[in-house]
Amino acid sequence: VHHGRFLLAQFPLFSTLLSPLAPAARLFRSSPLTPFLLFLTLYFAVVRNQQAFSRFVRFNAMQAVALDVLLIFPDLLVQSFAPSTGGGIGFELFQSMESTVFLFLLVCLVYGGGACLLGKTPRLPIVADAAERQVM
Repeated sequence: VHHGRFLLAQFPLFSTLLSPLAPAARLFRSSPLTPFLLFLTLYFAVVRNQQAFSRFVRFNAMQAVALDVLLIFPDLLVQSFAPSTGGGIGFELFQSMESTVFLFLLVCLVYGGGACLLGKTPRLPIVADAAERQVM
């Protein structure tokens, strides 16, 4: 949600639609260790546990882990190159990048969640092949 701050400010309808996810987002950001611990738990307790979880669950968990790893790059760019002032072409590019990352994640969430509800295996762009290689 933090990547969507500019888009959410511009279109309050998005904020309303995403409000049911607010408690989970607050819990996720409650401690700096929470994302890392969730990452480790998903990878070692779910993805690598062939006996306890079906391939469907492990594959989707691995896609979530891969998406989380991919988010390192936009976060690094934001920390390194975020414009300090609210104007200029740099700020416009920054807003566009943040909004693009947010919309990509939102599409992945909607598509992945919808496919799972229908009992189909979603193949998320960019991460599906990497997840396939990890889930044996």
